[in-house]
Amino acid sequence: MLNQVADGVFVHESEFIKSNAVVVEGRDGVLLVDPGITSHEMADLANDLRESGQRVAAGFSTHPDWDHVLWHADFGDAPRYGTTRCAAAMRELLSNADWEAQVAEGLPPEYADDIPMDLLGLITGLPAGTARIPWDGPEVRILEHQAHAPGHAALLIEERRVLVAGDMLSDILMPFLDLEAADPIGDYLAALLLFERVADQIDAVIPGHGSVGRAQELRTRIEMDRAYVDALRNGGALDDARVGPSAPLDWLPDVHRWQLQRLAERDEQSEARP
Repeated sequence: MLNQVADGVFVHESEFIKSNAVVVEGRDGVLLVDPGITSHEMADLANDLRESGQRVAAGFSTHPDWDHVLWHADFGDAPRYGTTRCAAAMRELLSNADWEAQVAEGLPPEYADDIPMDLLGLITGLPAGTARIPWDGPEVRILEHQAHAPGHAALLIEERRVLVAGDMLSDILMPFLDLEAADPIGDYLAALLLFERVADQIDAVIPGHGSVGRAQELRTRIEMDRAYVDALRNGGALDDARVGPSAPLDWLPDVHRWQLQRLAERDEQSEARP
């Protein structure tokens, strides 16, 4: 079921970690952002669009994690965009003969049999520096950064004052850093600063996973995520319900401890270098 967030902007929430597919109405079809997760859900979404007289005019993947680069044949053959780095990451993955097995290792077992792999990752990279998605609809500004994953992009639907945040600014997930990056802490803080600079232009934020937030919640989530990243960097005390005893998902405290461990190992390796 599609839930309206703003004029011409809708969200479909998946059962899998409250994943959000975003639909933006244009003049000759819709822009479909991160349309996962299961075949059944995507077929239902395609049917809902058909019944409302809409077709998919374009797609966009905010970043190259498997749950954000899925597609379904019922959406048609509209161009599917991402940043240059996002598309490059997918080409690298798909160049491996065993890519499907690699992806399967990370799939949730309770959904794995209903996750379509045949159209995964077929992304066209927009040229570096592209400011807006090329489509016949409201202007959608691309805010590229390097937090969480290479070539991650948030989308600012300027006329609708909506921010599509990808895997950031969630009320149920704490920040997941890209621990393969040269500066995962700095990358994340820089992305939060980017969001802070456009916060006055936003009335609603749609995270990749979790609940839609309004303007004040956006600022609260920015500060909450900044406090979490600062705590990771400084090894200080952390007061964050997303990783505490009442965490919304029981595996999040384990991910938190893993991030702490990996960052500590990086620091040790850096100190050991001559």
